[in-house]
Amino acid sequence: MIQDKTIGSRIFDVFNYLILFMIALVTVLPFLYVVMTSFSNSSSIIPTGFSLDAYRYIFSTETFARSMGVSVYITILGTIINLFFTSLMAYALAHTHIAGRRLILLMVIFTMLFNGGMIPTYFIVKGTGLIDSLWALMIPNAISAFYLIIMKNFFQGIPEELKESARMDGCHEVGILFRIVIPLSLPAMAAFGLFYSVGLWNQYFNAVLYINNPLKWPVQVLLRQVVILAQGSIGDSTEIADDAVVFSEGIKMAVIVISTVPILLVYPFLQKHFAKGVLLGSVKG
Repeated sequence: MIQDKTIGSRIFDVFNYLILFMIALVTVLPFLYVVMTSFSNSSSIIPTGFSLDAYRYIFSTETFARSMGVSVYITILGTIINLFFTSLMAYALAHTHIAGRRLILLMVIFTMLFNGGMIPTYFIVKGTGLIDSLWALMIPNAISAFYLIIMKNFFQGIPEELKESARMDGCHEVGILFRIVIPLSLPAMAAFGLFYSVGLWNQYFNAVLYINNPLKWPVQVLLRQVVILAQGSIGDSTEIADDAVVFSEGIKMAVIVISTVPILLVYPFLQKHFAKGVLLGSVKG
């Protein structure tokens, strides 16, 4: 039988609930303020009134739509590139009999502790002709060392008997990877795919360094122009430009909402894979 909780235990539970509620409130309130301000028709500290002028202005500009398209493009294609190369390298390193495997692993771990820095990386990107190309936002970070190690451990946990039976049936290593290993690793692939996509969607520093053409700016760079540089105008719209400048704060908040919501909508569909996808590969050496 379940014993009744003591008074001390109940007080402890109430205290925990209050702390969690306060943390949740502190987390949610800034986002609510951003949303409310984006719909406000006043520039006061406390949002008042209701207006869709900020969103009407943003969606009437070709600049914002183009930047959203660039972000969607690099997020989808970049995530595919990340998962493809990470899976290939993780599958190779999961085979303990490969010559030089330990050295390669040490080199991978070394990159987690040390890196060349911004200037050498820029020269590499420039030397390979990727300046002002969207490939500069996807290729240099094609493989994350941290995700690679976890995925390698995950692949090592797949029974070797499945691979041996496939080899006996004449399946080559690439076929084993894409027909057996990856289908069995969908939780991990979904989790890491989401992590990669969030990083690609939110990146702006690399775009500032490598992209000179404003037509190729992702939405986060445009968001930087609006919020950090406090630019009230973000494009070529003339429909409500005069009203929009007056409520430039609402335009900034609307840009934040629109650029954040798309990636937030992905979380509910992949949330169940997070714990399973990450932890299954993190306990095997």
